[in-house]
Amino acid sequence: MATVKFAIPKGTIEESTFKILEEAWQKVSGKARTYRIKLSDPDIEVKLLRPQEIPTYIQEGFYDVGITGKDWIIEANANVKTLLDLEYGKVKQVIAIPKNLVYENLEEVIEDYAKNKKILRISSEYLTTTANYVQSRISYSKHFGDESPMIITPWLRVGQNKNVQIYLSFGATEAKPPEDVDVIFDITETGATLSQNNLKIIDTVNESTSVFIANKDSLKDKNKREKIKDMIALLKGVVEARKKLHIFVNVKSENLDNLLANLPALKRPTVSNLSEKGWYGINTVIDKDEFIKIVPIMRKYAQGLVVLEPRQILPLEEIRLDEDNDKNY
Repeated sequence: MATVKFAIPKGTIEESTFKILEEAWQKVSGKARTYRIKLSDPDIEVKLLRPQEIPTYIQEGFYDVGITGKDWIIEANANVKTLLDLEYGKVKQVIAIPKNLVYENLEEVIEDYAKNKKILRISSEYLTTTANYVQSRISYSKHFGDESPMIITPWLRVGQNKNVQIYLSFGATEAKPPEDVDVIFDITETGATLSQNNLKIIDTVNESTSVFIANKDSLKDKNKREKIKDMIALLKGVVEARKKLHIFVNVKSENLDNLLANLPALKRPTVSNLSEKGWYGINTVIDKDEFIKIVPIMRKYAQGLVVLEPRQILPLEEIRLDEDNDKNY
């Protein structure tokens, strides 16, 4: 079996990534001491990298698979295959300005600054995404045509339009206005940190979650492809399990039909005879959202309810990888 090289993110989603790996592979070692992590599967070689780097490194074939944010795939314009949405690390990319400013959206900001011949300064870690979003505004095209905003870093200046300048932020972007810049392009979960820094959101640009991605050439390698399918199955098993509850119910024979008629289930529930005559045991998996709805039914018909959170619900059907699009299978 060929070794699969697996890049995982260091930083804000690092602990959440370790948690899903531990739930999927049972054993993760070395995480407190090194950038080289070991799973219980010896055919997977793991390394910690910054999430910003992972899409490009996977596109170039340094790694076969990885976990990163959708936001960094877009920023890098990386040609990779998205295999699975892992549904954690949820953030929004937003445009924010000081609360005392009256603008309702970025269109109004650009329009006002252009009319008054003021230089608009923007701070962001997402230079490409910010530039693309700014250029997509009608007011920008109206005043500046096809000229690209000027992107400014300590080592590089690109773009023709000096009237709209995007500065690379190395973090704490929310602290930049109003002294250093006028507008920020940043990520947020709830908006609380922005509000605490006297900023308000005026545009929501994108939403992002952590995703499992692959190098497209790696998917063409027969041995690596099968191992990657195993990895999808294990990770998807954790993602699905987090949405479910495993319940065990004891019910009298006269209440069995009523309970089954009102019991949602992932598949058809397992019904078995108990040692005491006239009693049955029901074993099933339900959506977490359904649980509160069935509590009154359980109280009416059942006895001896046990509720567990499953560690994994493995999709053992064939996993198909369509290399012509980014749908997940």
